[in-house]
Amino acid sequence: MKSGLTVGHTLEIIIDVTPDMHASFEGEVVHPVYSTVQMVYHMEWVSRQIILPFLNEEEEGMGAEVKVMHRSPARTGTRLSIMATVTRMNEKGIWTEIMIRRKETDSIVGEGEVRQVVLPKQTIAERIGTD
Repeated sequence: MKSGLTVGHTLEIIIDVTPDMHASFEGEVVHPVYSTVQMVYHMEWVSRQIILPFLNEEEEGMGAEVKVMHRSPARTGTRLSIMATVTRMNEKGIWTEIMIRRKETDSIVGEGEVRQVVLPKQTIAERIGTD
């Protein structure tokens, strides 16, 4: 990895909840609100975005662990702030704490933690059988 990524580094993404983010199974909407599945996706996405500028050409990040707590529903049209903060870094990974809040009220929609590992692209290709 390139130097510069440190504990405390933050990154925020802003999204608006859309109908394709609703809680659904097998194409059937169960609840017309931001789903936990989408929450996990956005947690991994913001965590990935925080490390991308620091990866060397031959490296890639991979999600290794996600902890999530879905605290309250967010309806279609709700603007969400998804903030990642690096909390720990070592040879076993990079951990980011994630807070998801409504932009209008600052109330918590979800929170959690994501751990990513950084590996050589060749190692990843060998592990998944694409080399």
